[in-house]
This record gives sequence, structure tokens and C-alpha cells, in this order.
Amino acid sequence: MKRLFILLLTITLPAAAQTADLKIGFVNTERVFRDSQQAVKAQKKLEKEFQSRDQEIQKTIKQARDLQNYLEKEGLTLSEADRTKKQRELANLSRDLQHAQREFREDLNQRRNEEFASVQERARKAIVEIAEKEKFDLIVENVVYASARVDVTDRVLKSLDR
Repeated sequence: MKRLFILLLTITLPAAAQTADLKIGFVNTERVFRDSQQAVKAQKKLEKEFQSRDQEIQKTIKQARDLQNYLEKEGLTLSEADRTKKQRELANLSRDLQHAQREFREDLNQRRNEEFASVQERARKAIVEIAEKEKFDLIVENVVYASARVDVTDRVLKSLDR
């Protein structure tokens, strides 16, 4: 479907450009999601929300590393029962750590999607507003190349930050 759209675009745009003046714009959505005030606020909110869980995971990683180092250094001098107990403890810690990291990533991704959905919605409204106000025929995003002449990203950022 996307290829068909691009093919139609490449066929119709040059022909249309010859018969009428087309006003085309480009929005760098990556910049919008990185640089807009709403995106920065959303990112800070997520960092604050997940900070304690991240610290707990880092603490568990350190415990696992310390236990692994202990086993490497003292493993030969430990009794068989103590070594087995420490190895089981390390295996349980590693399993719990992997589970916690997976849950953390899933929860963070879900919350990030929720937070940035509102940024995306506001950005789309700003783009449409600019397109209608400035009489654009077409505004595209995520292209391989666009000259600064057609880049309206700064205007979208200004509109969002108002």
C-alpha cells in the first residue's frame, strides 16, 4: 500500500507541479517528539515515574555481580553444600532480575506510548492548522530528504509550545 502511494505520488506530483503551483511541506516528527515542550515534559514524567524501579533493578544487578564475583573467588574453598546454595541463590536472583527487567521494559514502553500519543495528537492538530492557515497542498513526514525551504518543523514546534 505504501509503495502504491509513493508510486502514485511520483507520477502525479510532477504532472501536477507543471499545471499548478503546489505548496509542499515537511515535518520532522523525530524532532517534534524530541524537542517539543510536551515531549520533554512527558520524558521527564516517565523518568520520575520509573526511577525507583530502575534503581531497584540496578541494585539487584549489583547483588548478582557481587555474588558471581564471590563464587568465582571463593568457590573452590566453599563446601559443596555452601557452593550449591550460593549457585542456586545466584540462579534465582538472575531469574528474578530478568523477569523484573522484562516487566520494567514492557511497562515503560506502554507508558511511553500513552504519554506520546497525546503529543502526537497535538502535533497532528498543529500540522493541520498550519497546513490550512498557510494553504499547503501537502505536508509529509519521515522522508529521506527535504530541503530547509519546505521544512515546517520549527513552525510546528512553536505552535505546540504555545
